[in-house]
Amino acid sequence: QVQMVESGGGLVQPGGSLRLSCAASGSILSINVMGWYRQAPGKERELVAGITSGGWANYADSVKGRFTISRDNAKNTVYLQMNSLKPEDTAVYLCNADLLVGDGNWSYRDYWGKGTLVTVSS
Repeated sequence: QVQMVESGGGLVQPGGSLRLSCAASGSILSINVMGWYRQAPGKERELVAGITSGGWANYADSVKGRFTISRDNAKNTVYLQMNSLKPEDTAVYLCNADLLVGDGNWSYRDYWGKGTLVTVSS
């Protein structure tokens, strides 16, 4: 019933920019932390950025100063603005959120999107 859909990935040249979006839908009562992870082939999944419901954000050292995470609570959407992209940013980017869902279970649980591919290459 819950769906999380990422969008905005694609091919971009080094130094370029992309904005990723992730919209959560379904019987969602509340959203706590939302974040973006990324995974390159043969590599472990890593946290890129996270943001709390109150707007506190944190970033991986490798993206500080280049990426900005934000959210629109009214739209159940989290964004990742990526600037000054580097080839090493190439990965599948996945959206993650702690959701309280209206299914009778009164606990927050992790939900994941399927991912959107970002390729940084000249």
